[in-house]
Amino acid sequence: MALVKYNNNSISSVTALGSLPAGGLNLLATNTITSGVSSSSFTSNIDSTYDTYIFKFINMHPATDNTHFQVNFRDGSSAFDATKTTTMFFARHREDDGASSLAYSSGEDLAQSTNYQNLYFDTGNGNDESGSGEMFLFSPSSTTFVKHFIAKASSYGETPREYNTFCAGYCNVTAAIDGVDFKFSSGNIDSGVIKMYGLSKS
Repeated sequence: MALVKYNNNSISSVTALGSLPAGGLNLLATNTITSGVSSSSFTSNIDSTYDTYIFKFINMHPATDNTHFQVNFRDGSSAFDATKTTTMFFARHREDDGASSLAYSSGEDLAQSTNYQNLYFDTGNGNDESGSGEMFLFSPSSTTFVKHFIAKASSYGETPREYNTFCAGYCNVTAAIDGVDFKFSSGNIDSGVIKMYGLSKS
């Protein structure tokens, strides 16, 4: 295989580019929360345009201490109650170095449940306490396959301690998923930003 060497002027001399891959993140919606709301929903732009949707939740701050950040999905009705089976594990470490662990979280998983799924837990409501992370939702418009999702997050536990949580599962429905709702298990979302992106098909 021959080695191709470019001189220092090769890039500056380019006058046209060939076709480039289509991949890329496309921002579809931003929910900015500055005062208390019970939940934050995305109910449009979730369709067959993209095979992968990415939600980024940034500095989600609860009004209530020691609460869990959650998600649920809408499958064509008016309610966020899609049937899900999920799994979850976490690592945690206290600020005072007093305790640390890595564990499967059997109390956070769901088995054919319509309940909200925890994405991270035990979040404090102190002024500097919050959680951030992202969730991938795959092929939500499919009417053949289950709809998979994967999430990971970093959060400030109320002890105080760091949580690194990993959650995955699927909506076990043949109907398309057309809405996603985020909330805390108790009390309002006091502040935070959630962004929804579509990943271009390539």
